Amino acid sequence: MAKQGGGDIEWATCLAPPAASTYPCASSPVRLVAWAPGGPSSPPSYIYSNASHVRPVVACKLRAISSKDVLTILGTDDLDLAFSQLHGKGREDPGDHRVRRLDGGCRQQRLHPHHSQGQLPPYGRDFDGSIATGRFSNGRLTTDFLSVALGLPSSVPAYLDGSYTIDQLATGVCFASAATGLDALTAKLSSVIPLSQQLEYFKEYKGRLKLAKGEAVADKIIADALYVFSIGTNDFMLNYFVVPLRAAEYTPEEYATDLVSLAEAAVRDVHELGARKVMFSGIPPFGCVPVMRTVNHDAPGECNEEYNRVALRYNAEIQDAIGRLDSELGAGSQVVYTDVYDVPYHIIANPSGYGFENAAQGCCRTGLYETSVLCGVDEAFTCQDADKYVFFDSVHPSEKTYRILADKIVRSTLQVFL
Repeated sequence: MAKQGGGDIEWATCLAPPAASTYPCASSPVRLVAWAPGGPSSPPSYIYSNASHVRPVVACKLRAISSKDVLTILGTDDLDLAFSQLHGKGREDPGDHRVRRLDGGCRQQRLHPHHSQGQLPPYGRDFDGSIATGRFSNGRLTTDFLSVALGLPSSVPAYLDGSYTIDQLATGVCFASAATGLDALTAKLSSVIPLSQQLEYFKEYKGRLKLAKGEAVADKIIADALYVFSIGTNDFMLNYFVVPLRAAEYTPEEYATDLVSLAEAAVRDVHELGARKVMFSGIPPFGCVPVMRTVNHDAPGECNEEYNRVALRYNAEIQDAIGRLDSELGAGSQVVYTDVYDVPYHIIANPSGYGFENAAQGCCRTGLYETSVLCGVDEAFTCQDADKYVFFDSVHPSEKTYRILADKIVRSTLQVFL
């Protein structure tokens, strides 16, 4: 029996496993890396590792026998910026540029406190006061740097953090939830806040603003804010390729098209709620994140270029869709696509050119598959200088990488709104 998340987990016999040599299951000691809740008629799916490799569980299932049925999610998290809203005076604009962020970037926003494993060391060790804030990195994220570029505080507060007043949230707020996606199933897999619920929180936030500021001022805050969407990586990385539930229903091309439709609907929803300035990002080259290199069966340790081609196809479709929305939503609205693929790809291809020494492994522990609480196990093995690493864990970039990406966005896409 193994202890995890407060309950006992039995490494049960595989149900219709592939080859035992490929998926050892109970035949050898394994470590839980991630899990996906099952349904009424199916047990949960897991990603596990042993000493030599990490493998996604496809037909192999493990049975949880915890009396509380509570497992801590240890799975991958996306590289996305999320749905955020930044407010405040831009350096070149006398008006407000408050920022609202939806999806993935305020890492502490989870449905349950025990899922907020980004609030554990070594995460946040280079943040102010070396505090783990829920961000899955050693320091700040891209949206934090965008906030600074707009003359705002150096970190964007989470809406569900009760320590912030509505006056503080009026200058910027994050509704994001790590590991969520455009597809509601993606959020369900990791038991995190779906995009639909984030939009409900945004409605609630609007109501609180009106009570605190009056309707006219609140409406102006909402209309003048910059809304940052960065979402979609987990849909592919977790929901399609790692726990391949959607792969049984869609080709990668069909799934990309479906996600683009969901993205369009989300932008229309925030527009209907008053948003007029929207920045929507594509997805990064997720085939090159360390954990995807680790599970690349055809070329272990190398980028999975098939996955990167999927990212490029999706990005082309979402860019076209955002361009159409910008035209359709009419005067007074700006909907702009921002690229988050090229900068990481170039950094990974030439890390030394950007001052990095390692682009294939994360800073935390082995850097091959650890993320979330696994980074806190044997923390002493985590690297001493995260600035030498493109990634802090096996999925998420280091603060230095986020800073480089943010600088590119500030000098390009952000200028549209200034």
